[in-house]
Amino acid sequence: MIASLLGLLLVLFQLVLLARVVVDWIGVLSPGSGGSALYQARRVTHGITEPVIAPVRRVVRPVNLGGISLDLAFIIVFVGVLILRTAIVPLIPF
Repeated sequence: MIASLLGLLLVLFQLVLLARVVVDWIGVLSPGSGGSALYQARRVTHGITEPVIAPVRRVVRPVNLGGISLDLAFIIVFVGVLILRTAIVPLIPF
């Protein structure tokens, strides 16, 4: 029961991480559009994910690739959640 609940929480967190990517890209590709709805979506997704990503970002800084900055902390957290899910899902009896 605990494994299935933890697995569900990890799936939901992973979906919020994906939503964060979508919201950030919408803001980058069409600045000024979306208004308050985009701001609210960004506030919610960052509010949920930033407490997990920020400590990783303090250790692993973003990599500058010319004019683009690649946030490795996000990638590390996403892969970490994926690995945890893979390890926990086999514990759930069907």
